Amino acid sequence: MRILLTNDDGINAPGFAVLERIASALSDDVWAVAPADEQSGAGHSLTLTRPIRLRKLGDKRFAVTGTPTDSVMMALAHIMKESPPDLILSGVNRGANLAEDVTYSGTVSAAMEGALAGIRSIALSQLYPREAMGDAVPFDAAMAWGERVIRAILETPHEKGVLVNVNFPAATPDCVAGVRVCRQGMRDYGRLTVTERRDPRGYRYYWFGLAATVQTPAHMTDLEAVADGYIAVTPLQLDLTHDGGMSDLQASLGRIAG
Repeated sequence: MRILLTNDDGINAPGFAVLERIASALSDDVWAVAPADEQSGAGHSLTLTRPIRLRKLGDKRFAVTGTPTDSVMMALAHIMKESPPDLILSGVNRGANLAEDVTYSGTVSAAMEGALAGIRSIALSQLYPREAMGDAVPFDAAMAWGERVIRAILETPHEKGVLVNVNFPAATPDCVAGVRVCRQGMRDYGRLTVTERRDPRGYRYYWFGLAATVQTPAHMTDLEAVADGYIAVTPLQLDLTHDGGMSDLQASLGRIAG
């Protein structure tokens, strides 16, 4: 099995080293094509207004001066064009990619790009217990459980246009409650916070704060699963069409059709 690894924290990120260790237990044909620098929050952005540079760091290991999407596209259309991967793994991200975060996440977007190409793709992220941990974020849960979770996912049928988003809780491996397949959650956007501060020269700057979790019956979302100590596994689809709205729009717009 040929595996392509990428991420959005950068090719030298601690979580990427964890992903390489996980992948090496799954295959001896592992390729790494990842951003040269951190691209957190890049979403599914594609670089179109400046050139992309590619640096070979070693055998099957490349750094890209661009986004996670750029990295996957460079891998599939250039580096591995004649020998595409069977599996794309993106991560292990430093921090959660839950709920609506998946729309901002470069980690998840790299897996989306793989799914667009028809390749089975999995995004992996590690929660951490407190803010401002930097490179001290522990990846123990991802390291201990990652291989088992990926192997189990690979046993399921591969449906085109679908990727899998995995989030490991902020817990030691022996305290992980298990694995829960769950829906994508949603935070209370009305409780989004913006914190204002001043730099040493007196100019204002701002930080965004996360909104509160919306609780659901039986705790069936990814937000609640990781809060309860479970590994959250969520299948995501590329087709964003809201089927329920089709008939209402057709009824309204049909009246103005020429």
